[in-house]
Amino acid sequence: MAPVETTARRASAGVLRRRWITAGLTLLLLAIVILVDRTSLGDGPLGILFGIGVLRFTLRAAVPLIFGALSGILCERSGIINIGIEGMMLAGAFGAFAVKSHTGQLPLPLSLALSTLSACAMGSAMGYLHALLSIRFRMNQIISGTAIIVLATGLSTYLFDPDWLSRGKFSDIAIPVLARIPVIGEVLFTNGLLTYLALAMAIALHFLLFRSRWGLRTRAIGEHPRAADTMGVNVNRWRYINTTIGGAVAALGGAFLVLEAVGQFKESMTAGRGFISLAAMIFGNWSPLGALGASTLFGYTQALQNQLLLSGITRVPRFFISMLPYVTTIVVLASVVGRTRAPAAEGEVYETE
Repeated sequence: MAPVETTARRASAGVLRRRWITAGLTLLLLAIVILVDRTSLGDGPLGILFGIGVLRFTLRAAVPLIFGALSGILCERSGIINIGIEGMMLAGAFGAFAVKSHTGQLPLPLSLALSTLSACAMGSAMGYLHALLSIRFRMNQIISGTAIIVLATGLSTYLFDPDWLSRGKFSDIAIPVLARIPVIGEVLFTNGLLTYLALAMAIALHFLLFRSRWGLRTRAIGEHPRAADTMGVNVNRWRYINTTIGGAVAALGGAFLVLEAVGQFKESMTAGRGFISLAAMIFGNWSPLGALGASTLFGYTQALQNQLLLSGITRVPRFFISMLPYVTTIVVLASVVGRTRAPAAEGEVYETE
């Protein structure tokens, strides 16, 4: 048997084994949650760890991370390093809030739609600027991403008016039949529109990335742009397109905070979520479904932090509890070093011969 064929079979077996392990752990978690929900175990420590409230907050905390991680995948699979997700997310949050506060006299669905589109426009502008600096002006992409964060932070702080007030936000929509499923229905199928969009986008992007012509071209320009160019793919044009779309996707994470979660805007309200999204992208091995799982893990740490603080635990200083999501991020990244592989051409400027 050829060495290449043996390696391919081992890799395929490894992927299959990981899928079975993931499915088994998911079923085990579901069984524990149902047990906690239906018995007196929910009144003890297991209620803090696996209660319905924790799982609902987990999904709520994971949504902006999902949008941010998908944004990073779109950019980095195309060969553009994007650490500016935090800035794109913040720009989207401010854009959504600015429009929402000035369209309060319109019907709520129209106001929310305009605010969401405004967030996407702000994020697209930030994504295009990042692509322009990285491709045309050949700026170091780490520096470019940092500039995006500084720009978004400065502009949102300068333009923010405390007198602006946003009224109304996306309400939960219960999907018929599915919402009646015990535990799963309450957690997954009774949410706001942007939550459903995040979950659907992760699944759709995974399919498109690995099962479509666009996905093949995107992976090609991130792995071997010279080969893609010889096949007639305009490398830099696709990098512009994907990075701009990535900016819009990241901005949806900010729009979620304003239009569905908090309902208002605060300065620097993204609070490091863009960087945690990067960790989720890396932990998920630049795969949309992997990033979805990693975002859920990080969302759970935030939910657990919130639940521990609400339960009034006093033996552990609250500062240590507040550190939980960030410590988890560091531990996870340290554990995956050397086990994940970034796109080969990531961060490399491509010049057509």
